[in-house]
Amino acid sequence: MLCLVECGLTNLATCLPEKFFEFIISLLNTAIQPLLKLVQTLLTEPANVNTFQPLWAVIVYVISMFYGLFFLFAGFNLMISGYDSAKREKAKYWLRNVVLMIIFVQASFLIYSLILELSSLMTAGVINIIDPKFFLMTLDSGLNFGLQLSLLIPYIATLVITIILLGLRYLFAIVGVVFFPIAMFFYFIPPLQSYGKLITNLLLVVIFVPFFDAVMLFGASALLKVPVFTNFKIVLTIVAFTAVNLLMILLTIFAIIKAATSVLDSDMGRGIKKAVKYL
Repeated sequence: MLCLVECGLTNLATCLPEKFFEFIISLLNTAIQPLLKLVQTLLTEPANVNTFQPLWAVIVYVISMFYGLFFLFAGFNLMISGYDSAKREKAKYWLRNVVLMIIFVQASFLIYSLILELSSLMTAGVINIIDPKFFLMTLDSGLNFGLQLSLLIPYIATLVITIILLGLRYLFAIVGVVFFPIAMFFYFIPPLQSYGKLITNLLLVVIFVPFFDAVMLFGASALLKVPVFTNFKIVLTIVAFTAVNLLMILLTIFAIIKAATSVLDSDMGRGIKKAVKYL
């Protein structure tokens, strides 16, 4: 373990090299701190969806034009159902869905904003308990210092990739406020419910993936307490950010595959498959 001491006439031989190494470490940290700050911001800051509120309002206005048609459809089915209990239940089911659709579509901006805030608070709570030194260059051992110098470029490259993926996630989270009312609209229409689930699942993955990234980083930082990893902090940090990047990609792919499977298994999906088969 390297020990930093005050410089004096009696210890210049040991003090000067340590001060030199300390200066090198400070330079390295100066290079990576802006990247780390950007990563933290993209992880913990809730996506600002206010910019897209006018577009959200247009989408909701267009959707609201269908409310009256659905009420007429549900009311007409209720009136002609007579003593047929199955038809009456179906008409009531449609009427209930229309009421819930109106509530959730009109409140979709607030609901989406609250979900974003919840994800941000959860992520920030995990990030705040991680030791900041885990992400920085440190002068704690000769082996670790040598590894930090040799792996600085791969570390910076990994951070840049992480920033790109988190930036894309942030963009999708902002734009998602426009698609959320459409998802709510589709969800309460039985033939289109699978498409509503598809959009909702994708948006939830985009919103909550930073929380899982933060948990991954916290788990990696906790491994430093294990003696075998003490002298390989930079390696562990690079592996942690690589795992975060892979997690974001795999979760997105899994959400798309799962959503697509649910669409194909829906009534409309089966109808499309049969039509394609006959063609």
